[in-house]
Amino acid sequence: MIEEPDTLVVGATGLLGRWLVAELLAQGRSVAATVRGGPARGDELRTWLREHDIGEQALTVVSADITQPGLGLLPEDRRRLSSVRDVFNTAGLYRFGLGRDEARRVNVDGAMNVARWAATRQRLRRLIQISGYRVAGAHPASENRLYRRYGAYEASKREGDAMVRAFAAAEGIPLTVVNPAVVIGHSITGEAEQYIGLAEMVENLWAGRLPALAGTRRTFVPVVTVDHLARFLTAVPEYDRGPYSAHYLLDDATPELPELIALLARHLGLRAPRMVAPTGLVRRLPRALTRTEPETLTFLSEDRYDTSSADALADAAGLSHPPVKEALLRWADRLVADRFGRARPPVKGGFQRVGQTRTYLAGDRLSAGYVLLHGLPLTAEAWQGVLPELNGTALVADLPGLGRSARSADDPADWLAELLAPLRTRPILVGHSAGTAPALRYAHAHPERVTGLVLLSPYFLQRRPRWHLRTPPLAGPLLRTASPRLLGRALVGSHETDIPALDDAVAQLRRPGVARRTARWLDRAQSQTERAELRTLTATCPVPVHLVTGEFDPLIDDPLDVPVTVVPGAGHHPQLTHPSHVAAAVKDCLTSMRA
Repeated sequence: MIEEPDTLVVGATGLLGRWLVAELLAQGRSVAATVRGGPARGDELRTWLREHDIGEQALTVVSADITQPGLGLLPEDRRRLSSVRDVFNTAGLYRFGLGRDEARRVNVDGAMNVARWAATRQRLRRLIQISGYRVAGAHPASENRLYRRYGAYEASKREGDAMVRAFAAAEGIPLTVVNPAVVIGHSITGEAEQYIGLAEMVENLWAGRLPALAGTRRTFVPVVTVDHLARFLTAVPEYDRGPYSAHYLLDDATPELPELIALLARHLGLRAPRMVAPTGLVRRLPRALTRTEPETLTFLSEDRYDTSSADALADAAGLSHPPVKEALLRWADRLVADRFGRARPPVKGGFQRVGQTRTYLAGDRLSAGYVLLHGLPLTAEAWQGVLPELNGTALVADLPGLGRSARSADDPADWLAELLAPLRTRPILVGHSAGTAPALRYAHAHPERVTGLVLLSPYFLQRRPRWHLRTPPLAGPLLRTASPRLLGRALVGSHETDIPALDDAVAQLRRPGVARRTARWLDRAQSQTERAELRTLTATCPVPVHLVTGEFDPLIDDPLDVPVTVVPGAGHHPQLTHPSHVAAAVKDCLTSMRA
């Protein structure tokens, strides 16, 4: 039987709410969590907790709507929450470009509804309201002036903050307002799943769309990791006393904005913007040019903040900020791996050092049964449809200089040797098109470490591409300006082109230098000397080799008595159009090689 909850987290499916629920449960608290959207949202929260190894036995989930008086709770849920002592309001509408009424409904009316509900708790120990470091202690102003100056998001947060403080003082409600800085990902994993604000700046940096920074050289945009914020919040009702407390929660060691962006640029292998433009100028420029939401400009300030009360509470609770620079780098890695929230890869990836190359990889680097190398102009996401159907663990990576991996002076075969050095298994190497070359060379150099090779669409046994794709000065611009639809038609012909891997390939090709390096790979791969060498390596390979090709992209050279599987209806990229067929062929190859 679930113990009666002593804590309520309002807004439990948001970024902060879910981490707070997880921390409270990990500390042995009995927690009630409000969700909006019916049982499915509760199931979503429980699934997330299980994925993070958090037991949910002490969790009670109730449906609520903070825009309604009494939170819109059903009578039975009101009774279930009669034991609540601590109320955390993490709910809020965090989005720029909101309408005034939309923002006020949640950030003002919703905040007041939570405060009024908390005031009815006979056992209430504390109401903890989450505000913001640019909002803290704001004085009420005329509504029109407030919204004109700050925009709907920040103005509604300021208005809601002032009203909750005034209400708590009048009603004698013990209140703590926590004013966190920009919330970034978990200090160890980088996980955040919030992609606006500073995260958008990182995305523009990654995509080569950040020629200048708004603000000054001393602009300070402080951050706090989501796990430290969650731990701090759980300590508040244990240590805060008296009718009212307020805490600025931020890491004062956060680098100033130009240095912060330069740090991330170096880590991601990018060029940092050198120019800084005054916010007044940026505000007057077209948004299409600046790629900056005007409401975010009020956050670009040189202001510093008094963190003494938060520091004192953290010291009493034995808490300290994790190293901020390391946390920022892990957060940036996770943003890139999660494609800034656009899609969830089937296998979670990240960046690791492979030899001298910062490489994006996903999967099992220690005991993979399969290692899959993509072709051009794709990335490791090309295997999305294949991976779930393989009967074992797999490792995928973006080839050096391509996709998300940094450019490299290493030979691709040497890079592959470094990638596979930690493996304790003898995997099947699966190479597609250009990825077949390093796979073949690795198998010749290290036959004792490979069970066999599957060469998918081995380009050196097929027709050469059209001349303009073999000429880097022409191929680079063509690749860089291709749309997902155009690339889809070029790669998969008349098949359905709504394939996430194509969107990812296009996004990476538009990053600085990637299209040019892809074109150079394509040029090198098509030399007659290279093709002849790879044909010889196939014929003399010391491990079993199996070829897989599409029906409409046949082999034109003698496959040298090597087994061949033809995928019906497929072209040069069957892993995109017929992933089940490719997975079946790979599994069949593994069975025959081990027989």
